[in-house]
Amino acid sequence: MVEDGKLISMMYTLTVEGEVADSNAGGDPLQYVQGGGQILPKLEEQLAGLAVGDKKSVQLSAADGYGEITDEAYQEVPIDQIPEEARKVDAQLQSPDYPGPIRVKEVKEDVVILDFNHPLAGKELSFEVEIVGVEDAPAS
Repeated sequence: MVEDGKLISMMYTLTVEGEVADSNAGGDPLQYVQGGGQILPKLEEQLAGLAVGDKKSVQLSAADGYGEITDEAYQEVPIDQIPEEARKVDAQLQSPDYPGPIRVKEVKEDVVILDFNHPLAGKELSFEVEIVGVEDAPAS
């Protein structure tokens, strides 16, 4: 049974706005330790108590998923700090100081506005999950 401290293996498909955003169908199961904070907390909560072979549809509001879009996540950066090829709207950047993708929201004459919101912020998430394995988590 899915409970804290167990290593869970699951297959999933994530749909956002009617489109498949992510899935491991046809691949290896996603593994995580229940209660370990490795997946979205509200998804983890919804999976508690399931057993191998159980399937569940889970709907998460934006607030329970990756949060709402916040203005605080926008940052102006001098244009000369952005590579030329990334000076266009929707370009993706990476930074060793930030764990997620950074998107170019707007390009002005001498500044670029970067968006640090998670790409799925502000969106409702629909998961189709199947539990395919439950075992004791390895000692850490």
